[in-house]
Amino acid sequence: AWIGGYYEDRFSCNPMWSPEFKSFPDHPVTRGVQPFSLRDEWYFNMRFRPDMQGVTPLLVAPPSDQVRQGPYVYPPGPYEHIVAARGRPEVLMWAVERADGGRGFGFTGGHYHRNWAQEDYRKVVLNALVWLVKLDVPAQGVVSKVTPEDLALNLDPKRR
Repeated sequence: AWIGGYYEDRFSCNPMWSPEFKSFPDHPVTRGVQPFSLRDEWYFNMRFRPDMQGVTPLLVAPPSDQVRQGPYVYPPGPYEHIVAARGRPEVLMWAVERADGGRGFGFTGGHYHRNWAQEDYRKVVLNALVWLVKLDVPAQGVVSKVTPEDLALNLDPKRR
């Protein structure tokens, strides 16, 4: 209830795929965001509040039939109800405004560090953070620059 939706084990799924975000609703979180596509572990078939009350879908895309068939990261699927919903667009990011005046957002991406180099991916999340704390999101969205050197800072060493 607090953020409007959630991932439910074996109801939702978590495949690796590249949704194409082609259009966006008129909402402060989408200001300045241009169409983009990026491979990530995008969760979908989320559980939302009844009738999506107070929930505004922000990033929406239809998975291909192949994506719906799996594999999912865990458990690998396919799940019959996911396959049966072929053609349906899925909500991958949303905003919620609560009756108490609070705000929240859900974002099902964020699994690959390198994706933060993509300007529109980064912008939609930065915009969401600004909106969340009730500041004005600039008309062009939050402008930020990230270099390859920035992305390489403070990484933990990886084992081979």
